[in-house]
Amino acid sequence: MDEGVDLLQPKAAPIRLSGTVYDGILGLIASGELALNTRLPSEARLSEMFDASRPVVREALARLREDGVIVSRQGSGSYVRRQPDMAVLKLNPIGSIADVQRCFEFRAGVEPAAVRLAAQRWEPEDMRRIDEAMAALERCVETGVLGADEDNRLHEAIADATHNHYHGSVQRLLRPHIAAGMNITRSLSLMRPEERIRQVQDEHVAIVEALRARDGEAAGKFMEEHILNARRRMFEGVGR
Repeated sequence: MDEGVDLLQPKAAPIRLSGTVYDGILGLIASGELALNTRLPSEARLSEMFDASRPVVREALARLREDGVIVSRQGSGSYVRRQPDMAVLKLNPIGSIADVQRCFEFRAGVEPAAVRLAAQRWEPEDMRRIDEAMAALERCVETGVLGADEDNRLHEAIADATHNHYHGSVQRLLRPHIAAGMNITRSLSLMRPEERIRQVQDEHVAIVEALRARDGEAAGKFMEEHILNARRRMFEGVGR
């Protein structure tokens, strides 16, 4: 790693007001106060409820639509499309759920590019670290341990295998935000039938095996699918 990279200290991003409104509406949906398929209050009413301007409310609603939680119907307003489990809100240690979702969105663009580059450049020592991280993650799956730290270590090992310090630096700079998303999604997976956490691990296996074969296109595709699946799984709730 280049000298000076350690000066990049991870910092929590300031929470936008729209993120606060996003979390507030999400909380009403998760608690059942706004049930599935019911119509959300008007923008004017939501502005009053959250003491926020209508543009702020509009931004929060746009993010909830992008994340598949609500859907707009022409001339009728916004309706609840998906009801996340309350655990999603309780498990988030930093920032807002809106920020966690935006982090997934960012990662879905950056990490596929990293793994494609890593497929070209990895050296035996890189694969050794990746295999160690995979083995540690597999032990977590077998013993029912959360494994968020091990999951993060795997993604960082892949970033390091690019031999481009910017990828590793970005991964570590975002570590608190990436860890928040991993903590939520892996905790939710442990609440589901055993097949769910195995499905997540199988996604990791596909990424690593494509990487080992130096098939950058396949590795990039599998990485993007894995991150977008994780983003989607956040809002599936328990028991669905």
